[in-house]
Amino acid sequence: MVALPILSSLTVVPGQRVLVRGSLDVPLTPQDEPRNTLRLRRILPTLRWLRERGACVALCGHIGSDGAQSTRPLARWFASALGENVEFAADFAQAHQAFAGGSPFVLLENLRRWEGEKANDPIFARSLAALADVYVNEAFAASHRRHASIVGVPRLRSAYAGFAFAEEVEALSRTLAPPTASLMILGGAKITTKLPLLLRALERYQFVVIGGVLANDVWHAQGWETGRSMLSEVAREDLALLVHHPKVVLPVDVVACHPVRGARVCPPSEVQKDEEIVDAGPQTIAGIAERAGQMDLVVWNGPLGNYERGFAAQTEALARALARVNATTIVGGGDTVASIDRLGLLERYSFVSTGGGAMLQFLTDGTLPGIAALEASLEKHGT
Repeated sequence: MVALPILSSLTVVPGQRVLVRGSLDVPLTPQDEPRNTLRLRRILPTLRWLRERGACVALCGHIGSDGAQSTRPLARWFASALGENVEFAADFAQAHQAFAGGSPFVLLENLRRWEGEKANDPIFARSLAALADVYVNEAFAASHRRHASIVGVPRLRSAYAGFAFAEEVEALSRTLAPPTASLMILGGAKITTKLPLLLRALERYQFVVIGGVLANDVWHAQGWETGRSMLSEVAREDLALLVHHPKVVLPVDVVACHPVRGARVCPPSEVQKDEEIVDAGPQTIAGIAERAGQMDLVVWNGPLGNYERGFAAQTEALARALARVNATTIVGGGDTVASIDRLGLLERYSFVSTGGGAMLQFLTDGTLPGIAALEASLEKHGT
């Protein structure tokens, strides 16, 4: 179990400035309203805890991948959620001015608008650190990145894990040594990034269900026709261990789509050259649900279909099915969690992680750069 410096061990001095690195990467509507607020809601207890003790908070994070979007709309959301004014700062100078003018809560512009964030530039990290006396990581979903706000600032300030961050680590740590009756379900795409976890899971878990593009890759590797289906850029020999592995469970039926004939459900072995696999089939979901009902632990990350194009039916069917099992259920991944949240099933799962890639890397390695940075800060600065 990872030993983290937890925020509750911090003695807050009224007026003390605290830099909170939050998970702010949420989709926005055309009206600039957050579409999925789970990540934002998760960090509210940490923000309230700090403000109740008189801390001045500088909240920072990224939204989007390239810095084009602004975090400004989130200031309205946090102001409403916290019931107090949240002042937006477009740069470090405005943040300092806001604090000097008496503002107790400042939201900084999208960190990825500065090149130094992704580059983990020491000068940029010092500029961030200069905003506060203490650092808190509430961005588990970004803590697999070696960015300045994740690993650079903790070198310069006493650093703590926020309440949601600590909960993520505690819950996901339970998956590293699963019980005998255990099932991992991996969907989505990018098998090259998930292959290390797949191989690790085959050592630890009783069964591993492979869906989404990952399943297409396995079928392609074993010589089956996959038609126009999406495939990962991976050599067939790299997938040799997954083909016919006794622990691997693949979909028994799929939704195959043709631009003229439309969609049909068929066994994966019957997909035609002019068809595209876009989702798992209903028999697959029924089989996974039956197997999950016999497990003590079920871990799920990634949709079973092309979620971004609207093929969400079987992912949602699986979400409903897993919400009914008695096993410990731990899920993560952006599309997976968005589906569960939209269906109103969050409370039916044992734990819902806000991490996608971060969750996958933690399940593979048992740690993250952001966790290591907190541990190093504890050793250097103490609590």
